[in-house]
Amino acid sequence: MPGPWHLYGTRYRVNAARMAAEPNILVDADACPVKEEIYKVAWRHEVPVRIVSNAWLRVPAHPLIERVTVSDAFDAADDWIAERAGPGSVVVTGDILLADRCLKAGASAVIAPNGKPFTAASIGGAIATRAIMADLRAGAVGMGGGPPPFAKADRSRFLQALDEALARVKSR
Repeated sequence: MPGPWHLYGTRYRVNAARMAAEPNILVDADACPVKEEIYKVAWRHEVPVRIVSNAWLRVPAHPLIERVTVSDAFDAADDWIAERAGPGSVVVTGDILLADRCLKAGASAVIAPNGKPFTAASIGGAIATRAIMADLRAGAVGMGGGPPPFAKADRSRFLQALDEALARVKSR
C-alpha cells in the first residue's frame, strides 16, 4: 500500500515533502482553549493533529493525535510549528507573529482560537495593531484590558473555520 513511508534498508523514513503537502493540523497548544474541538474535527476529517507545547499536556490516545513537547526555550514551540508549516498545514494559534511565520512558510490556513483567520491580506494590520497595543500598555500605568473573554460564539466560529479550512485543503 503506497504511503508517505519509504523503505531504506531496514529502516522506514518519512518522505518529508509529501508529508508537508498532506492535510494536517498544527496546534500552538500551551494556551489553546479549543483543543477538544480540534480533535472532533480532525477525527471527522481523518486528519492528523500535532499538539505542540513547552510542557507535557494530556491528549487523547488516538492514532491521529500526536503530542509534541519541545524545550522551554523562548519560542521553541513556535519554531517547531513554523518549520513544519506547509501547503497541507492548518495552523491553530493566537500568536500573531507565529501566524505570520506560518503564512510565509506556505501554510494553507492559519486560524485563531476564536475562529478568525489570519491571511496574507490581514496579517500586516494585525502585526501593526499588536505593536500599537504593546506601546499603549507600556505607557499606561494601571491600564486594564486584553482580549474579551472567550465566548460560545467564538467556539462556534472556530469550529466552522477549521471545518472549512480542512475541506479546502483536502479538495486540492
